Order: sequence, then structure tokens, then C-alpha cells
Amino acid sequence: MDDVNDAANHAEPTSHKLSEMPNDAGRRSLTGSRLYPRVTSFRSRRGALTPNQQASWDRTWPVIGRDVSNDPVDADAWFGRSAPLVIEIGCGTGTATAAMAKAEPHLNLIGIEVYHPGLAQLVQQVEREEIDNIRLLRGDAVDVLENMVAPESLIGVRVFFPDPWPKARHHKRRLLQAPTFSLIASRLVPGGVLHVATDHADYAEQILEVGSKEPLFTGLNDTTGGDSAANRVTAPIGFERPVTKFEGKGLRAGSVINEFIWGKIDR
Repeated sequence: MDDVNDAANHAEPTSHKLSEMPNDAGRRSLTGSRLYPRVTSFRSRRGALTPNQQASWDRTWPVIGRDVSNDPVDADAWFGRSAPLVIEIGCGTGTATAAMAKAEPHLNLIGIEVYHPGLAQLVQQVEREEIDNIRLLRGDAVDVLENMVAPESLIGVRVFFPDPWPKARHHKRRLLQAPTFSLIASRLVPGGVLHVATDHADYAEQILEVGSKEPLFTGLNDTTGGDSAANRVTAPIGFERPVTKFEGKGLRAGSVINEFIWGKIDR
């Protein structure tokens, strides 16, 4: 896919990501809004929306958006059709999300995000371009997966550039640890796909090590020990990922992007 303009999404790399506490009991003990957990990789910048963004939000959010809750998602009813369901964790301002949705119109796509202005940009794009196969959930991804997504209901989960929490004392806050891999695996149907991308070398090592230990996953791309060329033909979701302008700038500066793709085995 061509580069997409996602500069706003990455203006502050740690500002738009989701709560990343793998320990459920610890996360539940926190006080404060469920949208903005106290310990989170998201540092809430609750900036005001522009008048146009607010108007679009008021018209469109009630149709395509929901806040995190304990109400299970009925995707068929919400989308008005039955189609394979993909979740993207941390969709930011959503330029890549929109590009993937338009490239795969046969899939239903739910983006999870907490950054209100970022979501507002995506809501505007969905309205402007009449993208019918996107819905949005505002809140902590682990909370959403645990309480709103049924087991074995997803054909795919995408996690692109999660907050790396580079300081060693913060590594426990990283999203992609063993409990979250297990949670994601439980929500995927057999044959479903987890696609992860990161440009942080240390986090990449951890992701590969921990993801490879998940017993329900098998590697699909070369990085995870699979055959990328063969598996991209048979996989239920595309392996292609839009390259944002922010990512393209990093690539030109020498950043290395690590892609990890696993499939859920059928036991």
C-alpha cells in the first residue's frame, strides 16, 4: 500500500497508545475513569476538537462508536451484516485503519483507541469517505477484549507500533506480554491471524520470544518461522500494511521495522 498521512498519529509516540497492564487484578484495583486508567501508556491529552470535528463526532460517533463497557459486542447487528471481524489495537488517528478497511471491504474492522482527538479525525474520515466497514471502541484494549469480545469471534488482530516503554522499569507495562498473547489467542477463531509491527529493537526481541511460546500460535511469516509467501495466499486477512508518513520518515532515517505474524492453530 502507498504511504498514508499519519503524522498526527505519531506526533507524540507514547501519547495515543492503550492501557498496557497485563495483570487484570492490578488494573481492576485502580481508581479513576475506565477510559483513562491511572497506570497506562496513554498520557491523555484531552484537547478540544475543532468545530468541524465536533460536528462530525456528534453526527457519526453514536452510529459507529462506543465507549468501553461490560456489554458484549454484537458485531453483526452493529455493522448491519455478517462478515469476518478484525480488531486493530491502537488505531490512533486512523489513516492506516481507513486504508486497510477500504482495501478489505469484505471484512468488518473495529479500531480500539483512547485518544479522543485521534478518534475524531478517523470519525471525520469515515463520514467523509463513507467507509461502511469501520466501527470504533474507545477504551483500554485489554478491558475491551476481556469484557466486550466473545471467545473465538475474531478472524484477525492487528497491533501496529505499540508503546515500547523503553525504560527497563516500565517493561511490565508493555502490552504484548504472555497474558495478552493468551487473551488474543482466545478471541481468535482457529486459523485467525495476529499481526504485530514494531520499530523498537528491544521490544521486538520480547515480542518474538513471548509470542513464540504461546501454544495456540504458529508462525506465518519468515520472522516467526513460517513461509510468508505461501501463507499470505491462504491467510484470511492481508499481510500488507499501509506505511504511514511517520513510519516512512523513520525508514529513511534507518529504522528497522519488525513484522510478526502468527496464526491460531486448530486443536
